[in-house]
Amino acid sequence: MTIKVGDTFPQVQLKYIPYDSTDPNACKSPQILDTKTDFAGKKVVVIGVPGAFSPTCSIQHLPAYVTKCNELKSKGVDLVVCVSGNDFFVMSAWGKSENVKNNIIMAGDANGDLGRATGLSLDLAKVGMGSVRLTRFVAIVDDGKVAHLDIEPDPTDVTVTGVDSVIAAL
Repeated sequence: MTIKVGDTFPQVQLKYIPYDSTDPNACKSPQILDTKTDFAGKKVVVIGVPGAFSPTCSIQHLPAYVTKCNELKSKGVDLVVCVSGNDFFVMSAWGKSENVKNNIIMAGDANGDLGRATGLSLDLAKVGMGSVRLTRFVAIVDDGKVAHLDIEPDPTDVTVTGVDSVIAAL
């Protein structure tokens, strides 16, 4: 079943590599982002994408969030989390290539836990990207509850999940 507005955001543990401003090229140990404990008492924007480094994700989707991250935070957003079906090392490399720095947590969902728990998984095996991916979505999670959710009708496009839609919803 797919999550909807008003639902409790499911608890999963995602992994990410924290950005190190003292050594941006460092590859630190992965950290756990627990969607229950780390989202508690916070307003979080969760950006779900099918794949790091893919054309739509890298050209149309993530860069606008990087550019407007401060605007999101000025509207009360505590955390911005970008999640993909890639592993945390790939997500870290993608974040570095997009100059994300500390602004967005780049988390991996390589096992598909978030996709299964939210009902937002996507099978891209027929195009060679694996059978456990996230569809393109954006959620505003306020103190653990889904306050806003948009799911792209076509995951190869960005029509309703872009940063301007999120800013308007805030």
